Amino acid sequence: MLKVLLVDDDLDFCDAAAQLITLMGHDVTVSNSLSEAHTALKHTRFSNILLDFMLPDGSGLHLIDHFKDDPDAPNITLITGHPSVKNIMAGLCGPKVNYLIKPINKADLEAAIKINVASTVAKSDRHFGCLVGESAPMQELYTMIERVARTPANVMLMGESGVGKEVVAQAIHNASNASRGAQSKLVAANCGAFSRELIGSELFGHEKGAFTGAVARKIGFFEQAEGGSLFLDEVTEMPIDMQPNLLRVLETNKVTRVGGVKEIDIDCRVISATNRTTEDLAENNVLREDLYFRLAVFPIHIPPLRKRKEDIPLLAEHFLADLNEQNGCAYQFTPAQIEKLTQYDWPGNVRELRHAIHRAFIMSDPAGTEVALPSDFSSPFTKVKKAEPGISAGVKIDEMEKELIRTTLEHLDGDKPQAAEMLGISLKTLYNRLNKYGELTSE
Repeated sequence: MLKVLLVDDDLDFCDAAAQLITLMGHDVTVSNSLSEAHTALKHTRFSNILLDFMLPDGSGLHLIDHFKDDPDAPNITLITGHPSVKNIMAGLCGPKVNYLIKPINKADLEAAIKINVASTVAKSDRHFGCLVGESAPMQELYTMIERVARTPANVMLMGESGVGKEVVAQAIHNASNASRGAQSKLVAANCGAFSRELIGSELFGHEKGAFTGAVARKIGFFEQAEGGSLFLDEVTEMPIDMQPNLLRVLETNKVTRVGGVKEIDIDCRVISATNRTTEDLAENNVLREDLYFRLAVFPIHIPPLRKRKEDIPLLAEHFLADLNEQNGCAYQFTPAQIEKLTQYDWPGNVRELRHAIHRAFIMSDPAGTEVALPSDFSSPFTKVKKAEPGISAGVKIDEMEKELIRTTLEHLDGDKPQAAEMLGISLKTLYNRLNKYGELTSE
């Protein structure tokens, strides 16, 4: 049951609306003026306020201003009898305030309160301000985040594609800020997106005239992250011959800009990430061993979604609540839909689940409230993986791997970058495998 404050000077409307809110199972308090509303707020903490725009003793906007510095402010829905006023109010109040136009029926009230409830639940369920999940694997993850946040240790995040490595990096950064009482920033860099020629400039910066096109001094990612955290995504895709430069920075806590001679002190935690396994790192020589130990002072393995299925309903509700809030809707899942979501393995992990919810939201009937889940969640990537050869006794792993690569390349007409993505490996690893299985290298 929610505590709802209804503020309106229209007595007939208040009587009708109060009855409807009570029938919904909520506790409602009615105020007919701003002064009465302020009195009610002194004695009760409300989760929702339904607020008339024009009141006898002032504008409802004054009550909104009352909560401007309150992080736990109630959800507010402004009510007006003039549709043209809504656009004006939206500019004044921003996207966090909902709106209702009179006349209002039970469905309107119910939708407004459900949007607000979903928003409140979604926010309260976020650990470190960004992570959702209450399963045992996630509780272990939260403990690790709390422990490492108290130290300046570098962290390496490992896990399958789509598990949310950048979100975990944000959680570590948020927890670190909280433990130090700081407001530093998290700077993100994708090592797999840099060309060999520019990776040094991107990470360490360069001086004017250091190379053709260097028309001005550039501050690199390490310097940008001073006092905070630097997130190096796909760190294992950095060229092996560039890795000693990164190693030296981690060992000395100093950078030298390309074309410069002066060493610059840096102070930031490095959070790196890869979707490769530790076995892959060791077998394929994609990361120097000495660099690994500098980056992975505290390694964290993020569990795939199929290993924490009890979190799927929470994540699904969280994603739907965000979409409802952004679009002013009140869609909801049925118990059967939640069960269907939970039973699926989500090979693309949290990213795939979020994509499925977003698509279902777009396809939902604007006149209804039920989400339109598709009959089949599988993506083109999933279908390729389902075409993998079956396992039979006595088949060598190399033979299975070779067959999987061959089948995937045939399906994609030889498109190697897309094949690598579907197989969940880097393009570099795919070429290593193709060289290993020589008969697959012919075009």
